[in-house]
Amino acid sequence: MYIHEPLAQRMRPKDFVDFFGNEKIAQQFNKIVKDSYMPSMILWGPPGVGKTTLAQILSYKTKLPFYAISAIQSGVKEVREILAIAANQGTIILFVDEIHRFNKSQQDSLLKAIEEGLIIFVGATTENPSFEVNNALLSRCQVFVLKAFDEETLKKMALNAIEKDEILKSKEIKVESLDALIHRSGGDGRKLLNLLELVVNFSELPVVINDSLVEEFVATQTDAYDKTGDLHYDIISAFIKSIRGSDPNAALYYLARMIDGGEDPKFIARRLLILASEDISLANPNALLLANTTFDAVVKIGYPECQIILSQLVVYLATSPKSNSTYLALKKAQACHRNHPNLSIPLHLRNAPTGLMKKLDYGKDYKYAHNYEGNFVDQEFLPDAIKDEIFYLPSKNPKEQEIAKDLVKKWKKYQ
Repeated sequence: MYIHEPLAQRMRPKDFVDFFGNEKIAQQFNKIVKDSYMPSMILWGPPGVGKTTLAQILSYKTKLPFYAISAIQSGVKEVREILAIAANQGTIILFVDEIHRFNKSQQDSLLKAIEEGLIIFVGATTENPSFEVNNALLSRCQVFVLKAFDEETLKKMALNAIEKDEILKSKEIKVESLDALIHRSGGDGRKLLNLLELVVNFSELPVVINDSLVEEFVATQTDAYDKTGDLHYDIISAFIKSIRGSDPNAALYYLARMIDGGEDPKFIARRLLILASEDISLANPNALLLANTTFDAVVKIGYPECQIILSQLVVYLATSPKSNSTYLALKKAQACHRNHPNLSIPLHLRNAPTGLMKKLDYGKDYKYAHNYEGNFVDQEFLPDAIKDEIFYLPSKNPKEQEIAKDLVKKWKKYQ
């Protein structure tokens, strides 16, 4: 049987000193091994920055057995099987890729083994662990944040592979430019090496690596959905703009592409939740409520059932009236604050918990709105220097036009 080991695997470092990018974290790991202190940990960072590699080097340097599973393909059953092995043979390193894909019960199945020292748990995630990892598991782990590789690091990785990999060394390779290769990798070292290998293997010898060769090769590749590449951002951009533009058909098309491409449904629901406030807002306040309910449902049930709920929300948001008035209002208020920083709060609005503050007229002459007809009384709430500013301008949709009438009735500056 023919088994090809990819270039990214062949170039995977086996020591922390050979680790590219995120060198400070590699140094911390080296110290962990020397000090014989091995905490359970979560590695948070984008794809292709060495999360799996760091865990494997830990195993190699400590000589602890290494077991790796993917949270996408595995569950509690697989975890229990590995824990049973640890119970028989002693402490192991358990690496769980995409740990954010485990639900609460799956994450909780690791807790006892971590506490008893049966496993050194190493979880890898591309999502913020503060939101995606249970507090119980998070509190037992040290979090390391890895960053995408910069251009200089990616260039070193490519040149290092060309110079040291036995297969690439056997080919006639000349480097004119690596700019396109680096750009197409998006900070992902694995993607960089995979693309380098493909370009070399599908080119006539001698291979002259330059921008035109790389771009020509990329243009011939299948338009597959890449959850971390340019297409990922292009599709989510088209998706949001289609909803903002009130086109439910286009929005459903891009939703289908993301679902079929395996996009995290929580990512989709999170963006829809933002859109419900940013682009619909007070034109249809129920949009935010439905978006929030959808997000909760997506978290609870996941694929495949949640795609029906996402579809319902997408059509609802696309066909809702649109308004960005509150978004613009906040931008105006922020700009005003930056132009007039730290303005003094009017005395009548200040809290007066002590006698001294009362003597200084804190809270004096404040009018309690509920004591007046219609629960409103005309008084100034802004600092004096900006008292005539208007940040919120109602959009011309039925709901906000009702708000506009009320503002005109109450405030002179709206008249």
